[in-house]
Amino acid sequence: MSAGTLLLWRHGQTDYNATARLQGQVDIALNEHGRAQAAAAAPFLAQLSLTRIVASDLMRAAETAQSLADLVGLDVGTDARLRERSFGDWEGLTHPEIEAGWPDAFAAWNAGAHPEGVNAETRGEVGHRFAEAVLAAAEPLGEHEILVVVSHGAAISAGITALIGQDPEVWRGITGIGNCHWSVLRTNDGQRPSWRLSAHNVGVREADFAVAARIV
Repeated sequence: MSAGTLLLWRHGQTDYNATARLQGQVDIALNEHGRAQAAAAAPFLAQLSLTRIVASDLMRAAETAQSLADLVGLDVGTDARLRERSFGDWEGLTHPEIEAGWPDAFAAWNAGAHPEGVNAETRGEVGHRFAEAVLAAAEPLGEHEILVVVSHGAAISAGITALIGQDPEVWRGITGIGNCHWSVLRTNDGQRPSWRLSAHNVGVREADFAVAARIV
């Protein structure tokens, strides 16, 4: 058994997003704009036949999830494995601040390599823990049911990579995802990989309900 559809939804904007600071696992709330983003997206998603909502336990994701749960009458489960990638010593800093303090590690990160020596989690680690949490939440559901997962940008990108059978540590085929945008994966009819990406980085400005109905 498994949910037939996964809807992976990134949280709304925070002050760190607005000022281009690397958040990682800093537990920061949505700002006013982020709450407005969630309030705009939630009624759109609530038109779908959602079955279950799980979220990262960081408050920006849990708050975004609750905006949808309040509309559809579902509880929000939380799972720490859905947290954002930990960026260690870089959390809370801007890119210029990171580059000034760790020029070699920053250059490696920009080139797609792991930044050594800053206590950051690898893409592989975050992708696989995210995928484990998603699969565990989806497992009790049926093929016609939709699981909503509310998480974070880097975690969602790495998690999708793992779910479609690629190695998050080396494969960079998934772009980032905007605040309060979502991606959709569906089961792959017994083929490999088990999941296929049906839509990516979709938001209320890019779609109407008819489009959403087709992608899920």
